[in-house]
This record gives sequence, C-alpha cells and structure tokens, in this order.
Amino acid sequence: MSLSEKNSYILGTDQDELHRLGVQHQVWSSEALRGWNAAGFKHGDVLLDLGCGPGYCSQELAYITGREGKVIGIDLSEGYIAHLNEVSRLHGLRIETICADFADMQLETESLDGMYCRWALAWVPDAEGILKKVHQALRPGGRMVIHEYYDWSTHQTTPEMPDLKKAIAAALQSFQDSEGEIDVGRYLPGILEGMDMDILSYRPMQKVVTPHEFEWQWPNSFYPNYFPRLVDMGYLTSEEAEQAMEDMKRLSETPGASLFCPAMVEIIAEKR
Repeated sequence: MSLSEKNSYILGTDQDELHRLGVQHQVWSSEALRGWNAAGFKHGDVLLDLGCGPGYCSQELAYITGREGKVIGIDLSEGYIAHLNEVSRLHGLRIETICADFADMQLETESLDGMYCRWALAWVPDAEGILKKVHQALRPGGRMVIHEYYDWSTHQTTPEMPDLKKAIAAALQSFQDSEGEIDVGRYLPGILEGMDMDILSYRPMQKVVTPHEFEWQWPNSFYPNYFPRLVDMGYLTSEEAEQAMEDMKRLSETPGASLFCPAMVEIIAEKR
C-alpha cells in the first residue's frame, strides 16, 4: 500500500470501511438527492464530486448528468478511485476520475456546472483554499451543494452509557487534533460569501435514531471500525474500546433507547 493510500482518509480505506461507507450512503442518500434537486443539477451538467471516495454519489450523479454531461470524481485513495473506475465501466457511466490531493487538483476555469461534497472539507487543513479552486472552476450560476458537520459534540445517547460516552469523546478529540476542522459546516457561509457566492439555502440535517431503525447501523458500523483506530492512536486503551462496544450492545437492547447523530448542515451556494 502506498503512503498516499495510508494517509488518504482518517477512517481508513479497507474493505470494512468500504462497507461502512455504503451503509452511510444509504442513510444519507435521500438528503443528497434533496440537495441535488434543490440545486437544479440536471442532464447535461458537468459536476464535480469532491472527495468521491468509492463513488456511491458519483454513480447516482452520473445518472442525473447522463451521456451529454459527466461527473468528475476526485479522491486521494488509489483503491477508491480504482473501485469507481470499475463501477463506471460496468454501468457505462460518464465519470472521469482524478486521484489527487485536493490541494493539487487542477480544474479548468469555468468548466463546471456544479459541485457536491459530503464530509470532504472537515479533513483538510485549508478548506477555504480548496473552495476557491472550485469557485474558479464553476461557471457563473454554477452551484455548490455541501454537506458537513456543524457540531459533532451533539453526538450522544439516551440512556447515557459511560464507557460509550468516553469513546465518543475520544473520537471527537481525535478529529479536533487532526489537520482539519470537524465542524467546518458552521464556518462555510462566511467563507463562501467572502468569495462572492450567494447562499441560496442553509438548512440543518439531524437524525435521532432508535435501535429498530436502519439508520442505527450508521453509528453501529462506525464504532467497531474507528474505536480500534483510537486504540492505535493512543486515545483509548483496548479495554476501554471493548467496554464501549459492550455499552453499544447494551444500548441496542435497551427499550426506549435513542441516539442523536452529530448535527450536520447543508449549504447550497451559487456563483455570481
């Protein structure tokens, strides 16, 4: 595995993470479609999927843009780009892929009708610089649809499970210690307006889930994937990670239990 692959994503790029991202996409796909419809993404458009990962959104966007348009998917993970290339080939989709760091991406001026990204800006050290590149590549009237965290600290459970709470706090601390800004969603309106973008919509996206709902599988797939990484990084001991997973199991079996997912926002902005 290359160094770029190892460093491509804070949550990893292995088979378990590929599956988790599939679950995550199913949980949030209706919100993505709502945003694309609100932005007016349509047949013939050229759309950028920033931080496309394995391409769950790229594939759906490519059906929208059709054979007269195309989707450009960019991601640092060689494995995910290879996966998306195979999906594109199998389904006969017009998807162009770029394996690169966002800071190194080269986009033609005024070549895009729109951009979508979900949890891409939270992990980069210069979200504003990346958005300026996209802004330059947008045609006048081109639109961005961005889904990012607003307040990750809202992630909590009822009833409160002490060991799980500790592990969730450790996860948040690891994000805060990374190069990016986990709650970048709260700063995006100011960044975008500073680039002469008009904010068309700024809406909260929140999920409160119970163990009987499919959405429960989003955190339930995140914890067993990320808690061991927290052990490797020194934020938790192996025992603490195991106790947190035992808490999650008990929570899943507790009548009336609920889980508040981290608060997110959707920003739709248009280039003047």
